[in-house]
Amino acid sequence: MTSFKDQTWWIVGASEGLGRALAEALDEAGARLILSARNATRLDVLAARLENAKSLPLDVTDAASVETAARDLGPLDGVIYCAGAYDPLAAQDWQPEAIEAMCEVNFMGAMRVLGQIVPAFCKRDRGQIVLIGSLAGFTGLPGAIGYGASKAALMHLGENLQADLRGTGVRVQVINPGFIRTRLTDKNQFKMPQILEPKDAADRCLRAMRRGRFSTSFPAPFSWVFTIGRLLPRRLFLKLM
Repeated sequence: MTSFKDQTWWIVGASEGLGRALAEALDEAGARLILSARNATRLDVLAARLENAKSLPLDVTDAASVETAARDLGPLDGVIYCAGAYDPLAAQDWQPEAIEAMCEVNFMGAMRVLGQIVPAFCKRDRGQIVLIGSLAGFTGLPGAIGYGASKAALMHLGENLQADLRGTGVRVQVINPGFIRTRLTDKNQFKMPQILEPKDAADRCLRAMRRGRFSTSFPAPFSWVFTIGRLLPRRLFLKLM
């Protein structure tokens, strides 16, 4: 079981929801934290409440912003990418700017951040990369244009990293939560089975990080619908949904 005490972790997407709860949970576990997001004020307030944290504002959609922030990082033990954008959109309601924004934040932002981190981890042969995917990334869902595809891309990126880095000192993990009660899921007008509070979701993430398994999905049994559902005929799966 991994101990986070005295480790340095960079959390990208730390100002709200799961990212904020992860910062609080890692702080309780004794980690040193670097907190990033666009909202500098919320980061400063959070960092001031924690034992050993500093804020490092950035915009993951801006390569120059990510590069500038990365210069101030110093050596890291791990990075968590949980920056997220979400709008419930069906193909019939296609909104190009909203859809492109989801892809930029959820996937391309991770590419920019990891571009600053992975080479250093590989050179040191040490580090832990945690990508926060989603159950929505396992298969196409109604009303998830942009979000589902961007999360699927992020999860696939995790598989690429694992394939290349297996056998090295760099550990890669993908964690796929279901619904979490945040300002993003507040946009949904449908029933959200087994919705979790951010603290509960963060605690589950830390347990997964400690165990070290590559892919973890929760909560069960809701997550089984998605992991097993990929094996079902599409017509049957969509009928179940």
